[in-house]
Amino acid sequence: MTPAMRPTDLQPPAHLRLVSDRAETGAPEITLTGVSKTYRTRDGDVPSLRPLDFRINEGEFFVVVGPSGCGKSTLLKLISGLLPPTTGEITVGGNKVTRPHGNVGIVFQNALLLPWRNILSNVMLPIDMKHLPRDRYLSRAKDLLKLVGLEGFEKKLPWQLSGGMQQRASICRALVHDPKIMLMDEPFGALDALTRERMNLELMTIQRETGKTVLLITHSIPEAVFLADRVMVMTERPGAIAAIYDVPLPRPRSLDAMADPVFIELVQRIRKHFFTQGALD
Repeated sequence: MTPAMRPTDLQPPAHLRLVSDRAETGAPEITLTGVSKTYRTRDGDVPSLRPLDFRINEGEFFVVVGPSGCGKSTLLKLISGLLPPTTGEITVGGNKVTRPHGNVGIVFQNALLLPWRNILSNVMLPIDMKHLPRDRYLSRAKDLLKLVGLEGFEKKLPWQLSGGMQQRASICRALVHDPKIMLMDEPFGALDALTRERMNLELMTIQRETGKTVLLITHSIPEAVFLADRVMVMTERPGAIAAIYDVPLPRPRSLDAMADPVFIELVQRIRKHFFTQGALD
């Protein structure tokens, strides 16, 4: 059995800065103030998220890690406007979120490509649904496919691509209408370990090339630390903020960063939060 953790065991060393109460620098792209969510059911209220207060800065790679059922996916839906908060206020780019808005692109765990559309047509799906001018966005779709290494696969059907290639196409689909924010819900959870590592590298390249603000949800602590500028650790349901950590690793990052003592120490530090609560999954 894991021995009980003392509060002092969770205090990070100076170079692993805990930033929950830090005044973040940069322009806030996403701000949550007192945001909670309770689902109403016939059997009574089911609290999903306790009041949350945090912000994500413009161009930041922000990763949320927490146990299953802690409200991570609910948080993503609240920010996208697909769900209303029970309490509190969410702003994106300074505008209060009251309904689904066009400032986000969403990538899910499964690629969810339409099997009867070729890859280029799948990427162009948001353009068709929003009735935006195709001529204006077609070149952008092709440029995105080239960026993720799918040039030459535009006319292929989804079943003709590997899982990793399908997920790259879904990232292009999320970016084609040029949103300011990319929300990613366990985007690589269904991939094998080697493909997942490659996708992590490609995602960092995409974020660097496009300058998007990224909010990614994951169960993988190493993946969170490898990708993030900051990692937010959530508690068990109803989810609350346990801590927010800076990731003091230089960019661009290669897989060698996982051998850095700072990386290893921060992964261990975050893992300790879950030893006090139970298993991560």
